[in-house]
Amino acid sequence: MSPEPLPEEAVRQADATEYRRALGAFATGVCVVTADSEAGPLGITINSFTSVSLTPRLVLWCLDERSERWAPFSAAEAFSIHVLDARSQALSNRFARGVGLLSDGEFLRVGNAPPRLSGAVARFDCRTYQRVQMGDHMTIVGEVEGFEASDGPTLTYFRGRYGTAEDA
Repeated sequence: MSPEPLPEEAVRQADATEYRRALGAFATGVCVVTADSEAGPLGITINSFTSVSLTPRLVLWCLDERSERWAPFSAAEAFSIHVLDARSQALSNRFARGVGLLSDGEFLRVGNAPPRLSGAVARFDCRTYQRVQMGDHMTIVGEVEGFEASDGPTLTYFRGRYGTAEDA
């Protein structure tokens, strides 16, 4: 007697799990994006941050359409990307799931810039330049209007675990 073939959905699920595992072989930095919304200032953890162009200064990040924060972040005209320092795992976890509203005292407001978090090795204040729907994510390109950086180890994510990238 030969084994019954797996249902198509089970094969897709197993393939998706293996695909995610393969993607996890690429170590990434960990960032929190902040923006204003009708409900108040929000944060969301990402690891899809990358530089696009030096002139003009463009960066991008990707937003999962299944995110609880899809509506406000997909529509935000301004946002800040914070590259987290090595001690910010709790901050990363805080904004990884759920509503993500920022509490008083969690952020700084400077002029009309989006909310700014402490505990970042770098911060990029951006105006939305372009939005591109791709598969189950939206790629959001931001034009950097201001930035700040400091030395120090950063938080990383590799094979489902946090780590640290140190200055050389």
